Amino acid sequence: MKTVKQISLVLKNEPGTLSAVSDVLGANGVNIIAFYVATEKEEGKLHFIANDPEKAMNVLKTAGYDLDTKEVIACETPHHPGGLNAVLKPLKAANINVDSIYPCLGTGEMTVLVINVGPVEQALKIMEDNWIRVLGDELYHI
Repeated sequence: MKTVKQISLVLKNEPGTLSAVSDVLGANGVNIIAFYVATEKEEGKLHFIANDPEKAMNVLKTAGYDLDTKEVIACETPHHPGGLNAVLKPLKAANINVDSIYPCLGTGEMTVLVINVGPVEQALKIMEDNWIRVLGDELYHI
């Protein structure tokens, strides 16, 4: 299955907690290539893709963080007005809900989105049928 690993952490919603995660990852040579943060009251949830997910998980677990992982889809999206619908309309037609969506950082001339959907296998088939480029492990090296 052509997916990427999303790592999720629950963090206290206070100054410096996100920076601490970035520090521990950066000190260990792990780069965050896409992320999404949502906060609500005293807690926040960080969802991210790292260039080396296994190393990121090991580093964070060693640092005492509790984390979850999930397979998500990274796909190239046309970079023009309405381009997002090239991805969203086929999913809508297949009655697949998008739980979250966020962009990758520093992908050069490509616009790459990380999409959390269920069921992943069905969404991948829909994307393939609609000529949407899906990135797997190659995303970790862009």
